[in-house]
Amino acid sequence: MRRASRIISLPASNLIAHASSSTCAVNKHFFTTLTAQQNHHNLHQQSFPGDFLKWGSLGFLRTSSFATGFAPLKPKPLGSIIDVERVKDRSAEDIASAWDDFHLGRGHIGASMKANLYHLLEHRAAECRYFVIPLWRGGGYTTMFAQVQTPHMLFTGLEDYKAKGTQAAPYFAVTYYNEFAESKDMVLIRGDVVMPSKLSDSEAKWLLETTQSFYVNDTRYKLVERFNRQTHDFEFKDVLQALEIPNL
Repeated sequence: MRRASRIISLPASNLIAHASSSTCAVNKHFFTTLTAQQNHHNLHQQSFPGDFLKWGSLGFLRTSSFATGFAPLKPKPLGSIIDVERVKDRSAEDIASAWDDFHLGRGHIGASMKANLYHLLEHRAAECRYFVIPLWRGGGYTTMFAQVQTPHMLFTGLEDYKAKGTQAAPYFAVTYYNEFAESKDMVLIRGDVVMPSKLSDSEAKWLLETTQSFYVNDTRYKLVERFNRQTHDFEFKDVLQALEIPNL
């Protein structure tokens, strides 16, 4: 992930179109089965990894349909947020800087990443869609559940998921825009904190960056694979160790 260090001479407000307070119409059933007919068969073949003896004992696996998909998001097209024609001749650094500046202080997260890293994340997420991330808060941590289904990434609290199952609402929703992937070698990222009472902007930013790191870093990705494919061998303490978080 990259953040441009300089501000372009043309004000960001001139490059970025007015955006509403939310990127997408948030559906409270994000974690229910995909309604898109063409995805129905694939999702049944890629059901949430079985076994889960350890996580199931915590109430993690409520039903066999757990997190098999989510209702499609309705994100704003990139053209409704940024003037694509006006910025297409700008450098990737200029566009990223304007994008980041626009989202500062607006209750959203603006970021960007190299196109090759996004494609790696996309490829790996297709095979390993789920993960758990500890979010440090003061004297302890809370565990967040991530579902990656590009071009979206969703987060909710594990405790909420244990309590509400597939009815759990996301705290944080991320959309990736790859319109500049070929021409600028860059993918723009926008995150919306859906439930600010559950997650601050700074926590959401850290959560996004950290989750991405588990998909694009080869060593960390082994933990994601283990969580999805060899659940009986998965140890949460390995994630804590990777993030240098105390195992309380």
